[in-house]
Amino acid sequence: MDSNARKIEILLYSTLGCHLCERAEAVILQQTGVALKIVEIADDPALLERYGARIPVARRARTGQELDWPFDVPAFRQWLKG
Repeated sequence: MDSNARKIEILLYSTLGCHLCERAEAVILQQTGVALKIVEIADDPALLERYGARIPVARRARTGQELDWPFDVPAFRQWLKG
């Protein structure tokens, strides 16, 4: 079985030059069992409208559940459990 099949897919809505987005990415990458995909919001007007003032935002790909910044490793882990 592919190990990625068991991982929780997380989308991180971000944009180039966003230092908070870089911090959020670092927090997420500390968690095992997660497959991270960075989504550049500047490339999509609808995403820019939705997330422009909120980034970074983590989103579970399967459920759509979102976690807005700020979050640290313990908060991210708790969110994953929920």
